[in-house]
Amino acid sequence: MEIIDEPIRDEAKSDAYQPAPKKRTGLLIGMFFLIVGTIFISSVLGAAFGFLAGNVSKGFLPDRLTGFLGISNSIENPEIIKQRIVEEDSAVIDVVEKKSPAVVSIVISKDVSQIQGSLPFDLRNFFGQGTDQFGSSNSGTDGEQKKKVGGGSGFLVTADGMVVTNKHVVSDETAEYTVMTNDNKEHAAKILAVDPVNDIAVIKIEGQDYPTLDLGDSDSLKIGQSVVAIGNSLGEFSNTVSKGIVSGLGRSLTASGGRGQTEKLSDIIQTDAAINPGNSGGPLLNIDGEVVGINVAMAQGAQNIGFAIPANQIKRVVEQVKTTGKITAPYLGVRYVPIDDEIKKAFNFSYSYGVLVVRGDRVTDFAVIPGSPADKAGIVENDVILEIDGEKIDEKNSLSGLVAKHNVGDSVILKIWHKGELRDVSLLLVERK
Repeated sequence: MEIIDEPIRDEAKSDAYQPAPKKRTGLLIGMFFLIVGTIFISSVLGAAFGFLAGNVSKGFLPDRLTGFLGISNSIENPEIIKQRIVEEDSAVIDVVEKKSPAVVSIVISKDVSQIQGSLPFDLRNFFGQGTDQFGSSNSGTDGEQKKKVGGGSGFLVTADGMVVTNKHVVSDETAEYTVMTNDNKEHAAKILAVDPVNDIAVIKIEGQDYPTLDLGDSDSLKIGQSVVAIGNSLGEFSNTVSKGIVSGLGRSLTASGGRGQTEKLSDIIQTDAAINPGNSGGPLLNIDGEVVGINVAMAQGAQNIGFAIPANQIKRVVEQVKTTGKITAPYLGVRYVPIDDEIKKAFNFSYSYGVLVVRGDRVTDFAVIPGSPADKAGIVENDVILEIDGEKIDEKNSLSGLVAKHNVGDSVILKIWHKGELRDVSLLLVERK
């Protein structure tokens, strides 16, 4: 048998499936009209939806129609997006325009001979023979000239020229301080008062009708809230503006100054608004233009980590200076360290909060200052102070912060862990000397 590589075809069946010539022609005509109709309908619908899309982006369609079609009238609207951006920016611009006139720059000046006398020998040689650190010649009568040695910031709180700034900005008793207002006028300043506890000072310039800033409620601040910092950055760029958010609240840290000064700061605001040398003493404002803090420090070796003293601490200082002309601060008279896990374990404490009353490094660093309120109340070394007036001493409420909320002459009740027993101690706060 011969084998062929293709299927055997049934001739009869194959001929039966061939269409008649007339039926085939009709089918081709029908397909033609179907294709033409499809193209026409697609063109009409494409034009219609293109029209709708174009008008939606322009905001011409009513909300009822766009909702029915499932199309948003605003999500892709560039005009609305632009308007929202402008509104956000304009709020900051409005704050800056209205509040900048009350922000001042503080210029620190000293006699050239005093500057050189205070420089270490190697630094004087580094800057050159007969030359101060600012490159100015020190020949002839230049020893009697005043030279700019630094700068800071401040802000006016009264129309008659009372200015709030940082204590470390005006801490040099041998320097002279000049306030430059927003209109570029210079005013000689005198120090009215410095806070013995916080890094706050109040200085005064002569004049009337100065623009002022209002102190807001720093206790109402929320993390993530927008803030604006204004100050004399680097001591050269007055009224520099930076914007950021509140990054943290209730922070505690030890800040160091340019002359080796150190200061413990508690219950302060952390922000990512850029704060640079020279910004110290300038205001941190909320979006309503209220002062919520006074810029005080920045973290070295980090980006966008700045700190500000809360406005509620400034209010007490300003009111005291207005009424008494000085700043007084109450104190207990104890040295202490916060309770942590290590101390809790070592002393077998039952409490994970509070402070332990301890001695300092030197022999004269008593745990309890003789004659202080704490001494008179019977508090001794190794006592643990747990609460003040019912408020626990912890990370959110430091001992110094709770004491600072009171005034000299206030009576407070302390909860003490004393030799294994709890007791309440009442004492009268006196002025820190």
